[in-house]
Amino acid sequence: MSGNWKVRFPCTRAEAEAMHEDDEWLASLDPMPTIVADEVEAFNDDKWRLDAYFAVEPDQAVIAAIHNRLNSAAKAKPVIEKLPDADWVVLSQQGLKPVHAGRFYVHTSSNKGIVPKGATPFLIEASRAFGTGGHETTSGCLMMLDSMKQTGKRFDMIADIGTGTGLLAFAAHRLWPKAYLTASDIDPVSVDVTADNAHANNVPCGVSQGQLALCVAEGTAHPLVISRAPYDLVTANILAGPLIELAPSIANILCDNGSLILAGLLNTQAKSVLRAYKRQGFRLERRVDCGDWPCLWLVKRRSYGWKRPVRASGRTSQPPGDFGTW
Repeated sequence: MSGNWKVRFPCTRAEAEAMHEDDEWLASLDPMPTIVADEVEAFNDDKWRLDAYFAVEPDQAVIAAIHNRLNSAAKAKPVIEKLPDADWVVLSQQGLKPVHAGRFYVHTSSNKGIVPKGATPFLIEASRAFGTGGHETTSGCLMMLDSMKQTGKRFDMIADIGTGTGLLAFAAHRLWPKAYLTASDIDPVSVDVTADNAHANNVPCGVSQGQLALCVAEGTAHPLVISRAPYDLVTANILAGPLIELAPSIANILCDNGSLILAGLLNTQAKSVLRAYKRQGFRLERRVDCGDWPCLWLVKRRSYGWKRPVRASGRTSQPPGDFGTW
């Protein structure tokens, strides 16, 4: 029977990524599916789902082949659904909604809709980053950057640590186009994604003024990140644990009175993260809560006189692949 079909499986993030990256194995299936993975619970790597889209009805052997590679779904029954005649790649992303945060409007190629008047649009394809991109952490950061610009803030040296798909770096480029921009991520795939997204959004890559310099780095531990310091703005939308680990390292690359945006933490984790950065001489300038996810704007206090040197490796225990929903 012809038509468009979807088969849904529960899975873990690791299983979804392994499936998505094994192009040779997927090509051996007949019919060959398009794989789209997404989180069910935010920042819970054990609660993901995998949707396999087919142009024709898959037989039980193909469904079983996929099912057998998802160990966490061994006791779950795949959900098979016949879809209306339509572009099934578009259908795989039809639940994704554009995000309008501050002056920014973030969308995929299939859900652009009408860009609000005066908004700055960004095209970020969700399938490359294993996420919807609509997470409150990203929205909070975009709103915080926008509010900084509205209050007259100007930045010349900007770093985005744990850049993910590059979105925050792109937003900073739009707001301060003459700044030197640096973006790093622990995951090489993430850096490749950022380069592709930069091209799609007309953000020039390079090391000159007004360009985005990219590197693969554990936290701040990379010659590019270190050599371009001190920064007057650093953004880090990752996870609470790595944010706490990186507090001394981020303090080392930020200038006195420099601004720091932190996100990726839950409300219940905010006190611990703030405590770690207050120990490094930061004060809280502003906090924006989007649901259960706070975005923190911190300012590094000016230091006077001699201060005991801080030992900071610049590294984090965050595993590769933990880039955010965008």
